[in-house]
Amino acid sequence: MELDFKKYADGLVPAIVQDATTGKVLMLAFLNAEALAATQASGKATFFSRSRQTLWTKGETSGNFLEVKEILLDCDADTLLIKANPAGAVCHTGAETCFGEKNEAENFLSELEKTIRDRRENPSEKSYTSKLFAAGINKIAQKVGEEAVELVIEAKDDDAELFKNEAADLLFHFLILLRAKSVNLHEVGRILEERRSR
Repeated sequence: MELDFKKYADGLVPAIVQDATTGKVLMLAFLNAEALAATQASGKATFFSRSRQTLWTKGETSGNFLEVKEILLDCDADTLLIKANPAGAVCHTGAETCFGEKNEAENFLSELEKTIRDRRENPSEKSYTSKLFAAGINKIAQKVGEEAVELVIEAKDDDAELFKNEAADLLFHFLILLRAKSVNLHEVGRILEERRSR
């Protein structure tokens, strides 16, 4: 099914922008065919400004780009859902969303994923996570293996605190591995959800 730009007289279709990690609705904007093509080509959300009558890429002035992760078409083929990772405040007022909501993670793991992503995109010499990304995928995978073995060893003993600490280490390094492979925990969760009926 193709997007129906002709359904509206001005050739613009509405696009709801949602945070790909938290699920919060960030903003509503409009696209024409050219804006959609620019979004798909650059990976950054690009819209059509009705007031200026021109294309604009969100963040071109502020630096708060919207990194597009997925674009979905609604059942009538006349509205888009754009799932994106915001680089900062989305609203021109400086608010996190255009609806005055706080764009907070629904749980700690989502927040941790954001921090890990930031350490990869904005590396710091003081950050263990940044150093691990710099070491490459082989080192990251090795660390996951090491932590898994340590967890198995602790599982055979009766020290609950040590077991929980090793479980936390494994989960942390697993999240780093997911980010290195450009996968998020929500995507893995969806696969488990699909398997639930098995």
